[in-house]
Amino acid sequence: MPQFWTGLLIGVISCLVIAAVATIYAVRRFVLLERRARDAERLAELGTLTGGLAHEIKNPLSTVQLNLQLLAEDLSPDNPAHPRIINRLKTVQKETSRLRDILDDFLRYAGKIELDRHPTDLNELLEDLVDFFLPQAQQQKAKVRLKPSDSPLIAPIDAKLIKQAVLNLMLNALQAMPEGGELILSAAQQDGQAIIDIIDTGKGIPPEAVDKIFQAYYTSKKGGTGLGLAMTQRIIKEHGGTLTVKSEPGKGSDFTLRLPIKN
Repeated sequence: MPQFWTGLLIGVISCLVIAAVATIYAVRRFVLLERRARDAERLAELGTLTGGLAHEIKNPLSTVQLNLQLLAEDLSPDNPAHPRIINRLKTVQKETSRLRDILDDFLRYAGKIELDRHPTDLNELLEDLVDFFLPQAQQQKAKVRLKPSDSPLIAPIDAKLIKQAVLNLMLNALQAMPEGGELILSAAQQDGQAIIDIIDTGKGIPPEAVDKIFQAYYTSKKGGTGLGLAMTQRIIKEHGGTLTVKSEPGKGSDFTLRLPIKN
């Protein structure tokens, strides 16, 4: 009998210990989820505030641009300082336009993305992009080559947004080849995913910058807003896909876009 009570006591203690551990784990998980919920609320509130602030800044910017234009029209050419004043006005107009573009990019990046998904043949989508992009590439002495998949590559996507994402990568590739080169777009299917590669033979990306290029406001281009690649990655993530890059300085870059073929 003593062995029975000892065993029973050990069993009860073991159950209490397990229950205590489970309770501690559940409490910690609850606290973590509550903290994440509060953080999400703060981020949502911050997004609303910054979006509203950007809109409010755009309104006076429009007024400034209009008045600069009117001021330039009212200046008399007889004024000896006319050329100098006009140049200064053009500089201010250029900077206000650039600031407006930055705000527009920010609002697109910070805003909610609503996907309008439809089954789309990615081969046809890429063909349309190549036809549209070819004149611009030829002007910069760059060749564009398309390697479609062997069979129709159908994916449930928002075609307009995916075109925007791929076109942005094509523009980046062209900017990386200022003296010409080759831009290759390829499509394939692998493990239930559609794979699109945008490959260039440009200057490549420095190793220390590869992990930063998708960060908002990171840019190595003069006059760039730093939101192009960040927005591109966000579009792909909204589709449940991924965007990665492999690059070798002096040889070029390969941006790989993966999209699920099924919802």
